[in-house]
Amino acid sequence: MLEEKLKHIIRDVYDFPKPGIVFKDITPLLQNAQLCEEMVDAFVEQVKDCKLDAVAGIESRGFLFGMMLANRLKIPFVPIRKQGKLPFHTISESYALEYGQATIEIHEDAFPKGSRILIHDDLLATGAL
Repeated sequence: MLEEKLKHIIRDVYDFPKPGIVFKDITPLLQNAQLCEEMVDAFVEQVKDCKLDAVAGIESRGFLFGMMLANRLKIPFVPIRKQGKLPFHTISESYALEYGQATIEIHEDAFPKGSRILIHDDLLATGAL
């Protein structure tokens, strides 16, 4: 079963990037092409009937499977980047993290108003309170 495989391959890195955080390291997963393929298959199965217009992936680990998912669904991929990384007119959103604050940006013309967008990000850490 995919869930069990993932539990065994994704490693916990404790106290990263600061004490109290449990970081979920997907590097071992990325080294296993077959398991990555299974992950994309599972994602496709979950969203195949959603009538999506694009997949947006949050920098940087959201790019990894987000791009593969968009390609498999044959729809555009939209990068959501860290502040200051996109070259054109952007809109931004700031949010709180367990260990600080971050701001992400997207191009203003990334997709038309009313589009159905799947936002993809990586596994979320944490365990911090």
